[in-house]
Amino acid sequence: MALYESEHTKFMREMMAKHPEWLEDQRRGRAIFWDRKTDLDEQKAYREAGDPPRPYPYDVNFEQQ
Repeated sequence: MALYESEHTKFMREMMAKHPEWLEDQRRGRAIFWDRKTDLDEQKAYREAGDPPRPYPYDVNFEQQ
């Protein structure tokens, strides 16, 4: 039984075979957004600095105090 492989997957395999230099670009791009250490103190400060959510966001007559 053959496993299904989408057209997109086939295309990407072919392009990556033709352009192996893209792999390093892909790794650098991932490192920018995903491979970072999480600063828990910074996240906590960010959460505490924000306004509390409104009880019903679609209520146009609700005034926050």
